[in-house]
Amino acid sequence: MVDALSRRLVPDELWELVEPLIPEVKDRPQGGGRAPANPRMVFTAIVYVLTSGCAWRWLPPSFGVKVPTAHRWFVRWTEAGLWARIHHAMLDELGGQGLIDWSRAVVDAAHVRAKKGGSMTGPSPVDRGKPGSKLHMLSDATGLPMVTGISAGNTADGDAMIPLVNAIPPVRSRRGPRRRKPAKLHGDKAYNSRARRRWLRDKGIRPRLARKDIEPKERLGRHRWVIERSMAWFTGYRRLTLRYERRADTFKAFLALAAALVCFKRLQHAK
Repeated sequence: MVDALSRRLVPDELWELVEPLIPEVKDRPQGGGRAPANPRMVFTAIVYVLTSGCAWRWLPPSFGVKVPTAHRWFVRWTEAGLWARIHHAMLDELGGQGLIDWSRAVVDAAHVRAKKGGSMTGPSPVDRGKPGSKLHMLSDATGLPMVTGISAGNTADGDAMIPLVNAIPPVRSRRGPRRRKPAKLHGDKAYNSRARRRWLRDKGIRPRLARKDIEPKERLGRHRWVIERSMAWFTGYRRLTLRYERRADTFKAFLALAAALVCFKRLQHAK
């Protein structure tokens, strides 16, 4: 039985897109065997942890799945690459409906404090040297998250630009072949360098990276405000506002799931 909270977190339309992507995972038999956990209940429990920011141990029993089971499946699905596949599936749905604007892409980053340290953390220059990580995102012209990633808190923003562009997946189009290249790329001064501009041009992407003392301040945010709004959307997923995961892959998994949910909401609004 799916209660009202569960249906709000994972409506039927979302589950119809996610269910075919769930890898088959069998629980270890114990004491003569037991019924495997319900994948939808597990997925809903994971979405609740992402949205509420609660510790795994405080997962409400109303979801019908035990805490060790929910966490174990989350780790298994993370190792199986499920979250990136879900995000890609949402992008395909959006692209097939012509809801992705490839006229430009935008890159940006945001810092989060790492409560327990762990891999891919480092002293943050904007948080008194406390350990943290950076969330990286590349969006389309409307702020739709196309690619996400994480790095240590002391990583330069610009170092993530090329990996983000290379990670754009081939996305379904309403007409013609799949697409994975925007016409332009916008970024602030942290992304600007001769080498990166040259690399973008070689890829057939027009660089629109802010240059110090050249672009006036009033023009800097004309196209990039959309990704700042998208970063603000991520703060609605409380598990991303403070990093508790020691493992970088599980923290990145929550970020990819949040991006997929943002894409799903765009699909719902388009109806």
